[in-house]
Amino acid sequence: MVGYLVKQAKVSNNVIRRLPRYLRKLDELKAAGVDRISSGELGRQMGLTSSQIRQDFSCFGEFGQQGYGYNVTGLRGEIASILGMNRDFSVILVGVGNIGRAMIENFCFEQYGFHLVAAYDVRPEVVGTDISGIRVHDISELPRIFDTSRVDLAVLSVPKLIANKAARELVEHGVKGIWNFTNVELDIAESEAIVENIHFSDSLLALGYYLSEKLDSEAAAAAKNARQ
Repeated sequence: MVGYLVKQAKVSNNVIRRLPRYLRKLDELKAAGVDRISSGELGRQMGLTSSQIRQDFSCFGEFGQQGYGYNVTGLRGEIASILGMNRDFSVILVGVGNIGRAMIENFCFEQYGFHLVAAYDVRPEVVGTDISGIRVHDISELPRIFDTSRVDLAVLSVPKLIANKAARELVEHGVKGIWNFTNVELDIAESEAIVENIHFSDSLLALGYYLSEKLDSEAAAAAKNARQ
């Protein structure tokens, strides 16, 4: 296998969004004891074409061998490296409400190469507590961590009304990326920070569309059969 070479200048967002899917599938295959897999079989299991898979991987290098396919463990390592899972990104969480607390208690940042180091909030009843080993600090102490530590990413889960204010403060302190759970489109376009917006409703509404489409199709088929 030829390893991860050089990323092209621009990789499409669609390819990037498929990389975590490949990672999950390869983890499943590895857990099932599969050592190697062809692009055709990988595509069949993922609902993609073999040419699409080869095209996606060609954006980053040549990972397979003709007549052999892909080594599951090796390919998994290459994709993990592309996704930055070996860089030990440092993370803080701002806003320890329902979403923030759930993230601390249930999301395994370390599994994906991110190290959660601290959380921040304004409520006296939360500040000073420990949640699953993570200390919650007063938001006024936020500048201190940037003076003493490297912070790559902030998980933002504050109320909507203060989302932009909090985001701008984080950017001013040098945060490189924001994982945004506020359901607000952040107004920080002038900064170089990378923002990943998470809108839970988007997935639900997309599902609603596909369900509606399915029901309408079934109703149309039933009406057609009734007329015959």
